[in-house]
Amino acid sequence: MLLIHNEDAGTTDAESIETGEKLIGTPVTRVAVSAGAALDRILTEHDDEDVVVAGGDGSLHALLRALYRRGELDRRRVGLLPLGTGNDFARGSGIPLDVAAAAGIVRDGVTRAVDLIVDDTDDVVVNAAHIGVGADAADSARPLKPHVGPAAFPIGAVLAGLVRPGTRLTVVIDGRTVTHPRHRNLMVAVSNAPTIAGGSALLSPDASVHDGRMHVTISQSTGPLARIGYALRLLHGRHVDSSDVIHGPADRVLVAGERFRVNADGELSEPTVSRSWRVLPGAWRLFVPADRPTGRQPAAEADGEADPTAEAEVQR
Repeated sequence: MLLIHNEDAGTTDAESIETGEKLIGTPVTRVAVSAGAALDRILTEHDDEDVVVAGGDGSLHALLRALYRRGELDRRRVGLLPLGTGNDFARGSGIPLDVAAAAGIVRDGVTRAVDLIVDDTDDVVVNAAHIGVGADAADSARPLKPHVGPAAFPIGAVLAGLVRPGTRLTVVIDGRTVTHPRHRNLMVAVSNAPTIAGGSALLSPDASVHDGRMHVTISQSTGPLARIGYALRLLHGRHVDSSDVIHGPADRVLVAGERFRVNADGELSEPTVSRSWRVLPGAWRLFVPADRPTGRQPAAEADGEADPTAEAEVQR
């Protein structure tokens, strides 16, 4: 079994990794990775071995992107020791944030198929991807993460929300146009699991990493008071009932319009004018607790214009 960790990740703790390595209970090769090319080389050297990631959503994103591009998603089981800043995917998939408990899950050997979102650049989304204030927030939050941890994203969102006017975009969900560029969008997001921002924001209350769908959230809350209201409702998942929010499950999503950046699992893309996503149901296998249903893990517990004829499945 291969245990990889990002040597550049700010919250990756060597002592915690060593503890996890000992508790996995099977021979482990431990490797520090700092770049995508190095990860690809390591996977080649350890062909067909199961892989455990010690890190957060970004580290898991890097591994699954590499496995997807190599055509190895179905050949390797994946474990997670959540040592990131936010650990939203761990929360959404039932992985405990305690490293010893997470290592025990890998030791027990129970796996379950997990969905993966992929885009038109051969990149992946493990937890969530954002356009608009979500991506702007990630950019603003970067210098704050070493100092305030998961709180960096909400602070970044406030900073971004105060100065960004919103983005003019066309959004097409499963072949149906639901927003038009004459309206500005505060945020467009696709998600695989329920939370973002270290469990502090419930972006997609009904999302599951096993349901075979992605979940789309589009906020047109661009006025000053509307932005504040959206942010407050987002904390508890009540934003999905707002008249200026479109939310629901999807198989394919296309976004095009003004130049934007995408924040996928904390990784910021270069500016683009178009991006599309599709979901691969049950694309990879994750070590999971044998006795716990998957779903949202609360933070406290864990440590344009809509088409009026739109089906009820995508709600506004």
